[in-house]
Amino acid sequence: MKDSNCIFCKIANGEIPSRTIEENDMFRVVLDVGPATKGHALILPKDHYRNLFDLPEETAAEAIKMAKKVALKMKDKLGCDGVNIVQNNEEAAGQTVFHFHMHVIPRYKEDGQVIGWRPGQPTGEELDAIAEELK
Repeated sequence: MKDSNCIFCKIANGEIPSRTIEENDMFRVVLDVGPATKGHALILPKDHYRNLFDLPEETAAEAIKMAKKVALKMKDKLGCDGVNIVQNNEEAAGQTVFHFHMHVIPRYKEDGQVIGWRPGQPTGEELDAIAEELK
């Protein structure tokens, strides 16, 4: 399952050169060319899936295992103080390339990056209603 028009398919399958830091039968992990911090990497499946909604559960499980492996390598080799694992789905959530991928972003004290959101302040009743809706 490859998409001949997908740039991430081409990178993941070695058709476009990349700075690969890890690879197995399912994934290629490459350095992001527009990194948030030193060592920012992308986990790219070699098969094409638009995003998490299309990703088989087994592949999702293997992706998080790869994220852990890469994060541990970053901590050991780069000395990062923490790591963000970021995965966006659909345009409203910030997805810009429609091939499932995970960002593994090493974090360093005082690196100046802001990766987060503004916390809301829902009432207890609102939280109860949402919880009920999602059950």
